[in-house]
Amino acid sequence: MADIAAVRLTPASPPRGTLARAERFVWLTARVLEQRLFARHFRDGAAGPVETALEAYRNDDGGYGHALEPALRGPASLPAHTARALLVLDSVERCDARRAEDVCRYLTSVSTAEGALPAVGTLASGGGAARLPGSLSATAPVVGLLHRNEVWHPWLFRATDFCRQAVESLEAARPGDVEAAVLFLDHAPDRTRAEAAADRLGRLVRRERLVGLDPDGPGHARGALPHDYARTPDSLARAWFTDAEMERSLDALAAAQQGDGGWPARRLPGAPDLTPGALLESRSIATIEALRTLTTYGRLV
Repeated sequence: MADIAAVRLTPASPPRGTLARAERFVWLTARVLEQRLFARHFRDGAAGPVETALEAYRNDDGGYGHALEPALRGPASLPAHTARALLVLDSVERCDARRAEDVCRYLTSVSTAEGALPAVGTLASGGGAARLPGSLSATAPVVGLLHRNEVWHPWLFRATDFCRQAVESLEAARPGDVEAAVLFLDHAPDRTRAEAAADRLGRLVRRERLVGLDPDGPGHARGALPHDYARTPDSLARAWFTDAEMERSLDALAAAQQGDGGWPARRLPGAPDLTPGALLESRSIATIEALRTLTTYGRLV
């Protein structure tokens, strides 16, 4: 995730090429935030307009709401919205200590005693965070992003311990758990321990068939391909797959661009079914993520 954020390229694209068709889709359907992100990442736009658009989603408690994560509607701050905000800030290199302080204050208020964030949707449905078990899929991406940006906060120490123990004890996992674990391991502070945990996790993924190595085969129905885990070439998860497996995965990602220029939405684990409006907003996010993954692997044309 975070290494994708570091890519700041403006690749040339034919008038009817992948990027040009995606750009048309974004300008016709996306929210202002995703339009600004597209301009920043692919048209040499500035970071300031992205921050301005993101500010509209911020609440006084330090968290973010207002359907920033399109699957979760309403104004209230939720961990999933806040994770999306951190991803945006990181992608434009504005995830600094001042902003992170407010975010960590909010995360502390909704985390469990062990520092973990509750699963997606539980707070939205009225559950109390203190009474709910921590969720690796909700906590690990946030912790990974904060470590990437060298943020330190008392909450982060507890949350890091939770993520490390949860990742190292995974035996029966879902693709969403593995994706979150990789985002944590790619930026966890103890690199030797992270690399050992990633090696074990990769063996688990292949043994339990949590990845479709043949995009046209039955494994694809499980919902994850190699590029979903190895978002960048220097991710720890990249070592899990051969060059041929990775190329097939990227071929499938490129081929998933739809006729209108956008990519299909990815469902947030644990979130309710998408409404038509949320589906369109989610497709814009998925489109930018797909373009950036293809860019990092030198596949965007």
